[in-house]
Amino acid sequence: MLTDQRKRQILARLKRDGQVVAKDLSAAFGLSEDTIRRDLRELAASGLLLRVHGGALPASPAVGDLPVRRLIAPDAKAAIGRAAATLIRPGQVVILDGGTTMREVARHLAPDLRATVVTHSPTTAAALESHPHVEVLIVGGRLFKHSMVAVGALAVEAIGRLRADVFFLGVTGVHPSEGLTTADAEEAAVKRALIGRAAETVVLASPEKLGAVSPCLIAPLGDAAALITDSSVPRAILQPFERLGLRVIRA
Repeated sequence: MLTDQRKRQILARLKRDGQVVAKDLSAAFGLSEDTIRRDLRELAASGLLLRVHGGALPASPAVGDLPVRRLIAPDAKAAIGRAAATLIRPGQVVILDGGTTMREVARHLAPDLRATVVTHSPTTAAALESHPHVEVLIVGGRLFKHSMVAVGALAVEAIGRLRADVFFLGVTGVHPSEGLTTADAEEAAVKRALIGRAAETVVLASPEKLGAVSPCLIAPLGDAAALITDSSVPRAILQPFERLGLRVIRA
């Protein structure tokens, strides 16, 4: 079997099973584990999977730049944003993360909503311009241009002075055992700080993020109260999250 054929089969197994184990692949292909590990390294370098001890997990496709991410699952993100907006009550203090889905939350807020929104994302803040009764508080820091959010010590220090009713969290990966992940360590640290300042955290995840893993852990799945995703996601994919006690809302 040619190397490219073998790699395609590895990716097919990963998509089917949600993980691959190097020892099992070695037996299936009749090759050494060193050869399989080399395949996994090369696939990981291409962003097609994430290597873990003994094998690999699916890599999230939601780690590209903002212009790329805007093209991923736009209908699902609009539905998720609409569902999240209905959870916000008058008078609440709400934290909105950065990212394309959070702009949909802002866009779907009731025009007469009176609430306070805290965000470390200038693009999320700008999306609230047309809501006259929503007070917007912006957390500052070093601008991480990849996601257009503030990160760093200044951001974490400011977050430590907040208290919020709910935090709507954006991620690039949601996995039953690997938890909530993203691609940048500093961004993960800020998200973790925000989780600690909210009474509850609601994860917003379009379908391609479910079962996927990114390099930086934000928090274990147990730190979230609910997950909002698209109605197109099969129940079988959502059941592992529900078994862990996560409330799942299909938008």
